Amino acid sequence: MHTHDLSLWTHDHDFGSVREGHAERRTRWVVALTLGAMLIELTAGWFTGSMALLADGWHMGSHAAALGVAAYAYAFARRHRSDRRFSFGTGKVGSLAGWSSALLLGAGALWMLVESASRFVAPLPIRYAEALLVAVLGLTVNLISAWLLRGDDHDHPGHVHADHNLAAAYLHVLADAATSVLALLALGLGMALGWAFLDPLMGIVGGLLVGSWAFGLARRSAAVLLDADDHGYLARTVRTRIEQDADNQIADLHLWRIGPGGFACIVALVTHAPRPVAHYRALLAQVPGLLHVTIEVNQCHLPACGPPATAARGGACDAG
Repeated sequence: MHTHDLSLWTHDHDFGSVREGHAERRTRWVVALTLGAMLIELTAGWFTGSMALLADGWHMGSHAAALGVAAYAYAFARRHRSDRRFSFGTGKVGSLAGWSSALLLGAGALWMLVESASRFVAPLPIRYAEALLVAVLGLTVNLISAWLLRGDDHDHPGHVHADHNLAAAYLHVLADAATSVLALLALGLGMALGWAFLDPLMGIVGGLLVGSWAFGLARRSAAVLLDADDHGYLARTVRTRIEQDADNQIADLHLWRIGPGGFACIVALVTHAPRPVAHYRALLAQVPGLLHVTIEVNQCHLPACGPPATAARGGACDAG
């Protein structure tokens, strides 16, 4: 019976809260900026009678709502980061929010395509001066927002951190900035050359662009939610660290993301000369991104160890 404290062998499940804290603050600033722009456009549209300003004001409101989802996800993860009901912490809340935002982006892209197609069939008069003012204002707000949301979140060999919630917020801003640029191009040429068809054409181009971004974000965040990524670089690193030590062979390896920049790992290894679990943990201590490691050590009783593929030929170790 243990009569001493177990704190040496326990740990909290707060993975990545420092990084998420910075992202949460930036996202809140962008939500506030977007809401401010929305109120300015709605007020100006009301007093000037401009439907273009009113329409873009409500459009800004829809983006503020989508960005609000990202901000809420950060707040939820922060409030529940010590909740033991979340076995591996709340890191995946961001990926869930990213997937939800991808659906909103996809719906927006579909609306852009349908509305633009309808403008080819039934063109509407365009008030170019007001529309250009709206596009410039929208682009300015989105460039400032993109600067606030900029970060080093990426996912490639050696850098395994990826905040899908922040990526979703950034994509919302980037999508709006792209549509503003396309709108400026279409409106400028339309006003100068009388090419009214450019407005719905650029709408279709923008819808396809935003739709492709939404699909990519949905695919990446869904892979995290379903633990469907093979994590090739990280898996090779873990195998190399373990199998270069003595005659160790990894019989079973599981890796999955538990938050931005954080992975959990389960390693089952076979060896002729078992060492304490702490020895194998030390081998993986410098692997970037490994935050939660569980190791199972099995002693081999056969003359020679080999990889699992040799089991069918009778040459693999018998774990016991």
